[in-house]
Amino acid sequence: MKKTGNPSGMDVLERINLIEKEVMDLRLFVIKKLSSGGKRIISLKGILKGEEVSEKEITSAQKSLYSIPRA
Repeated sequence: MKKTGNPSGMDVLERINLIEKEVMDLRLFVIKKLSSGGKRIISLKGILKGEEVSEKEITSAQKSLYSIPRA
């Protein structure tokens, strides 16, 4: 849709605003794509199949995960 003749100042400003909006939309799209890449949920189900885990190992793991560091 090309207009013939000289565009008015308002036409130019409208086109600039449209281009700015399109650039902002493109930036947001790229940022979303980059930030979501590589974050796949990994299932650990069955990772210890056939292994024996003692209560002592479970308690030790819980303490290391949920302990509050003291200064």
